[in-house]
Amino acid sequence: MSDERDDERDHRPGTGSASGPGPEPAETPAGPTSPGRIPAEPPGPTAPEPALRQPSGRQRLLAGLWPPRASRAQLTVAVLLFVLGLGLAIQVNTTSDNGGTLRGARQEDLVRILTEVDNRTQRLEDEKRGLETQRTELQSSSDQAAEALKQTRQKEQQLGILAGTVAAEGPGITLTVTDPHGAVAADSLLDTLQELRAAGAEAIQINAVRVVADTYFTDGTDGVLIDGHRVSQPYVFKVIGNPQDLEPALNIPGGVVQTLEKEQATADVVRSQKIVVDALRPSNQPDYARSSSR
Repeated sequence: MSDERDDERDHRPGTGSASGPGPEPAETPAGPTSPGRIPAEPPGPTAPEPALRQPSGRQRLLAGLWPPRASRAQLTVAVLLFVLGLGLAIQVNTTSDNGGTLRGARQEDLVRILTEVDNRTQRLEDEKRGLETQRTELQSSSDQAAEALKQTRQKEQQLGILAGTVAAEGPGITLTVTDPHGAVAADSLLDTLQELRAAGAEAIQINAVRVVADTYFTDGTDGVLIDGHRVSQPYVFKVIGNPQDLEPALNIPGGVVQTLEKEQATADVVRSQKIVVDALRPSNQPDYARSSSR
């Protein structure tokens, strides 16, 4: 009986022996998604990565300029350019300040200044032509030795006038500076002398002192000293030169006459066709130097 029961249990559907394989579990049918759970989406096509944007020319220029990267040589050049620009600015400013007097001058004063400049140019041209004439005469003369001696003596007279060792006469002006308050100093007289030289003065005498290239002015305790000699006012300038050049040079705007008037002094200019400069300087012979010409 027991054997038959065992056989029936073995052949009962849905059962198996303990040692045999059991039935495979049935698949769970797909049902609705449980609440709170997001189903996984199937992977889609991959989006292309954006291409790198190339910087523009302006951006590259800005990147090269900032932040600044300067070498020592570039800094040195920058400093030199700054100093040069500063110097030019100062020079332009100074020139503008000096031209202020001329901007406020009258038309006739400007014409007179222009005439003075033209006269200086003409004097230089005359001197150039004179030297060229001397050279031509020396080269074309049949007796070159006699011509050279003649020109040497003429040159000696000219140098003697410039050195103050010989007297001179000719057309020119007489400038008389009266200083009742004693306000005229040595530098004012020196400025007057320089203005006369620039206007073409060839021989100058102040009171009893002959003025030469190395003449100097100093302020002494009892007045102005010229080459160590005391000179009292009125200061009388005897000047040989072209009167048409000398007088306008003293009367230009901001010139000698106006400067002396600001110092409460008076300046009188008189033209003359014969001015005698007879104050002489001693002719000192050198102790050691000798002429090298043979």
